[in-house]
Amino acid sequence: MHQGSCLCGKVEYEYRGEIDEVSMCHCKQCQKAQGSAFVAVAPIRSADFSITRGAEYLKEYRATPGKVRVFCAECGSPLYSARDDLPEAKRLRLGTLDTPITPSKRYHAWVSSKAEWFEFEDGLPCYPQGAPKR
Repeated sequence: MHQGSCLCGKVEYEYRGEIDEVSMCHCKQCQKAQGSAFVAVAPIRSADFSITRGAEYLKEYRATPGKVRVFCAECGSPLYSARDDLPEAKRLRLGTLDTPITPSKRYHAWVSSKAEWFEFEDGLPCYPQGAPKR
């Protein structure tokens, strides 16, 4: 089981599943939402994810129709995103994890819109848009 929380600690969650894939998304929306060159996210099953404390602090924002970004209204920590057409899945913001992970699949996505000041030096696969479907 994995546990995580926001910066102020008012929101806590748990995920009862494996986290084996990490995408570093470089799209402009993720850059804006994170205030960084990219966001590290993992696909997770909604059924295995639960907010264990502080659900009243959750706030949603829709920058794109059909996609919600969920964050702590107190400290602003982004927690996950979800698409309306895929209710069975979420994309967990990995910076909020409090437990370690050792994913076997890691890659960069949407590198066609990467920040001009960021350089890839980790040797991971890079995809101009999203990763290819498996």
